[in-house]
Amino acid sequence: MIAKSIPSLLTVGNLFLGVIAIILVFNDNPGMAAMMVLVAMLLDGVDGRVARALNAQSEFGKELDSLSDVISFGVAPAFIMYVVAFQDLNHALAWTTTAIFPICGALRLARFNVVASSPGYFIGLPIPAAGGVLATLALFKDDIPLSVLLGSMLLLSFLMVSTIRYPNFKKVGIPRSAVWVVPIIVVVSVVLGLLFENQLSKILFVPLLLYALYGLKKNVDRRLPKSRKRRALEKEAEEKVNNEKPA
Repeated sequence: MIAKSIPSLLTVGNLFLGVIAIILVFNDNPGMAAMMVLVAMLLDGVDGRVARALNAQSEFGKELDSLSDVISFGVAPAFIMYVVAFQDLNHALAWTTTAIFPICGALRLARFNVVASSPGYFIGLPIPAAGGVLATLALFKDDIPLSVLLGSMLLLSFLMVSTIRYPNFKKVGIPRSAVWVVPIIVVVSVVLGLLFENQLSKILFVPLLLYALYGLKKNVDRRLPKSRKRRALEKEAEEKVNNEKPA
C-alpha cells in the first residue's frame, strides 16, 4: 500500500514546491523561487516513471498531476515573472500577459488528458518546460528588455496550445529495482539548488530554452519543403502556360 502511494507523494511534493515558489518570490527571493520550480520539474518527471515501475498508475494520480502542474508550472512561473519584471508596469498589458500564461497551461493540460499524442511526441510545448523557461528567464530581467520578456511570455503561452510537436522522453523509464535512487536524486538536487540557486537556475535555462525552440524549428523545417514544392509546381505551371502561348 505504501509503495502504491509513492507516485502521488512525489506529485504532492511537486505541488508543494510550486506553492513555496510563489511565497519565495513575494518575499524577494526570485532565484530560490525559480529553483523550486526546477526541482518541481524533476519531481514531475519521475512521478509517472515511478508509477509505471511500481505498477501504480491510476486516474487519481493523472488528475492530481495535472492540477499540480497548473500551480507549479503555470501560476508559479507567471507570478515569478510578474513580481520580478512586470510589477512596476501596473497596467492591463502586464496583468493580461501574466494571466494568459497559466490559462494556456491549463488548456494544454486539459487537451493532453483527452487527446492522444503522436507516438514519441507531445502536441504543444509541455507546461513543465514552458514554466521552467519562464521562471529562469525572469532571472535575466536586468539584461533583457521588458518588451522581449512580455513577448517571450506570450510566445511560450502560444507554444503550449499550438499543434507543434515536441519530443516525448516518457519512454525512458525507471526499473523497479532502481526506484530507491529517486529520493537520493531529489535530495541531491535540492541541496545543489540551495547552494547554487542563481548560477544553477541560469545554467538550466539554456537546455530548457533549446527544447522550447527545437519544436518551433522542426515545425518551420517541416513546412519549408511544402512551400518549396508549392513554388516549384507554380513555376512549372507558369512555364507550361508560357510554352503553350503562340509565338
